[in-house]
Amino acid sequence: MAGLIPGLFRPNGLARAAVRFKPSSFVGTFVALFLAAAVVSGCGLLLQSGVTASVPPDRYAGAPVVAAADQQVHRTVTVGDEQEVESAAVPDRARLAAALVHEAAKAPGAARAIGDVSFPVRTEKASLTAHGWSSTAFTGVTLDSGRAPGPDEAVVAAGTAHVGDRITLTTPAGERAFTVSGVTATPGVWLSDARALALSGHPGTVDAIAVLPEPGTAPDALAAQVRHVLGDRAQVHTGDDRALAEGAALPAAKEMLIALGGSFGGTATLVAVFTAAGTVALSVGQRAREFALLRAIGATPRQIRRSIATEALLVAPAAGLLGCLPGAALAAWWFGQLKEKGAVPEAVALDLGPIPFAAALFAVVATALLAGFLAARRPSRTKPGEALAEAAVERRAFGRIRTPLGLAAAVGGAVLAGVAASLSGEDAANTALGVVMLFMLAVALLGPLLARLCASLFGLPLRGSGAAGYLAAANSRTNARRLASALTPIVLAMSFASTLVFLHTSTDRAAADQQRAAVVADHVVTAPAGLPGDAATRAANAPGVTAAVAVRRTAVLLPDGGQGFRTASAQAVSADPSPVLDLGLRTGSMTALAPGTVALDIRIADAADVTTGDHVELLLPDGTKATPRLVATYTRGLGLAEVTLPAAALTGHVTSPYATELFVRGGTAAALTGLGTVTDPDGWATAQSTERELNAWANTTMAAVLGGFAAIAAANTLVMTVLDRRRELGTLRLIGTTRRQVLRMIRWEALLVTLAGLALGTGIALATLVPMTNGLTGEAPTIPPLLYGTFAAAVVVLGLLSTSLPARAALRRPAP
Repeated sequence: MAGLIPGLFRPNGLARAAVRFKPSSFVGTFVALFLAAAVVSGCGLLLQSGVTASVPPDRYAGAPVVAAADQQVHRTVTVGDEQEVESAAVPDRARLAAALVHEAAKAPGAARAIGDVSFPVRTEKASLTAHGWSSTAFTGVTLDSGRAPGPDEAVVAAGTAHVGDRITLTTPAGERAFTVSGVTATPGVWLSDARALALSGHPGTVDAIAVLPEPGTAPDALAAQVRHVLGDRAQVHTGDDRALAEGAALPAAKEMLIALGGSFGGTATLVAVFTAAGTVALSVGQRAREFALLRAIGATPRQIRRSIATEALLVAPAAGLLGCLPGAALAAWWFGQLKEKGAVPEAVALDLGPIPFAAALFAVVATALLAGFLAARRPSRTKPGEALAEAAVERRAFGRIRTPLGLAAAVGGAVLAGVAASLSGEDAANTALGVVMLFMLAVALLGPLLARLCASLFGLPLRGSGAAGYLAAANSRTNARRLASALTPIVLAMSFASTLVFLHTSTDRAAADQQRAAVVADHVVTAPAGLPGDAATRAANAPGVTAAVAVRRTAVLLPDGGQGFRTASAQAVSADPSPVLDLGLRTGSMTALAPGTVALDIRIADAADVTTGDHVELLLPDGTKATPRLVATYTRGLGLAEVTLPAAALTGHVTSPYATELFVRGGTAAALTGLGTVTDPDGWATAQSTERELNAWANTTMAAVLGGFAAIAAANTLVMTVLDRRRELGTLRLIGTTRRQVLRMIRWEALLVTLAGLALGTGIALATLVPMTNGLTGEAPTIPPLLYGTFAAAVVVLGLLSTSLPARAALRRPAP
């Protein structure tokens, strides 16, 4: 056996001759493997970048050692017989107890430990960031004039005020007046450490602890001592890891990149491998007559298999290596777009390490070898005397292995679709994703059978449309395997693109409808930097105003069954929102909303299996655990927020405590202009659509990547099948069929395969979308006719072009 394997993969003259003298037979295979390598390497680069993402420290660049809270929360879940730890980035920022500053200062080798505090403040003219003065020891801020701040003093940036002036700051703890003790060139405000800690909005906690070493103490040695002192109460960072202490932006970006490159990348890889394998199998199958001749003249099964393996090794590595170039370009473009949209910090770089490229190369080579071996298994085993006879006719559509597996996948998809329809919320969405994968697997395995059924069904009207239509119907039914090779990628393109795009249109439409129905206020005041702390009171006292409720947007984490955590949108309200927001109350009462209580969207409540009166387990924006009592459920959470909390619940748990929206009933817009930008409910709802642009772009991009890949693969397959039929087309011409009739036959066949692909792809998309959108929105999918028509037209045009053009070229040459 040891001698057989090397010999199996040793190049031979037959394989080299086949590639050299019949290159057209391998162009389609090359294109499929090339595209597969591009998709696999591109997604792999995003995944690798998420794993290795790091940025140089900014604020803590001058602090060799930094201790901070873990910016992720963790949960141990059971997967089968094993336990895994699932993690999720906190929506805001986790902080440390201020008491740990004194403990860190006692670490051997520590010269000083500084509790860093930063928080937003406002003057009458600008929004600023305030810090404790001790932070200047590691940030390098210096005074241009004056002195360090005392208890009721502040250092400000030049141009804000002069030394000796009085300045009023709106802080998370309210308005406070300070005397300016110094001026610096750096933008911001500096207070005494004690004053900054008291006014930060989260007294008793610090953002991080900067530890400065004694002379001669190495950062790594000091970090080890600080870890020993603080134990598991803090994470200690050095080098570029110090950036992790600067907030949740980097952990959130890493999580997003890993999810995008891993989850979507896994799906894309499966699609790419399936499609490439189908193309390789088609290429080998088209050469059945050649293999039959080789068997007839005495070639052994081993020689046939070795020839196919060698051909794969001649074509696949080159296709894989070249495919990595557009894969890198795709990843670079995608990564750049994520940066532009703020999903990835600017300082994070795309990791172009070799692992994704090696994985892509291995995937395409392994796919080519495996698909080639499986496709050649039958012709290599056929007895020489029977080889030519079997090559002359197509094998039956029923395979003894693939047909039972395909039926099992179809049944599994149908069962899972039923399960998804009975669930709600994210559970339905997550389950529905398995539906599309199972149905796609079923299509890949049952391709010849489905092709024959589609040919029989769609071929009925063709039989009465003249000679060209009759020939098209007969050809499609007789050559079901050839039809299946083109049908599978079309189904892939239609099902995935439709699922991703129409999922967004459905949720976007539902969210917009809920927003417009929910806002019953007459005016909406917005201020992205934050409204004044007394905005609701000032608005309520305006003439004619009957109700004013301030709202702060944020997010919380909810345990997601046995799958870790899920992020849920949340809003904190200053009072009962019922006079200004109609949340679509289902149970309970919003008037009962008070500290220690919560209201949930009904789908969130159902997923968590809680009812009114139960306690709900959730994590506040900084990762703090809370178990408020559920007092109400509502139906319009998609448009507003899935979780509604009293404003007091967020005290001390968010970086900026200021409300950003104020909903007002009654009064005039003119009386509210001093608080922020005033608009009406329709204007506010329109502005909210911009917040969904990132999700829309992400879904559209994923649909373009997968759908585009599958569409090109379908075109490639159609071209291969037409070019392989030169002998057949030449024979039709010899027996009197006109060139026009042949081209019409080809066009009818293209319409048949594209319409069948559209029907199957649409069916799979609906089987996925119906439970998914019902769980997420409680409604049926929203499928814009014009958008769907564009998809369908693109598929039909692609099919016609991919068959008509090569058919015209084939008819110009004499039949071989």
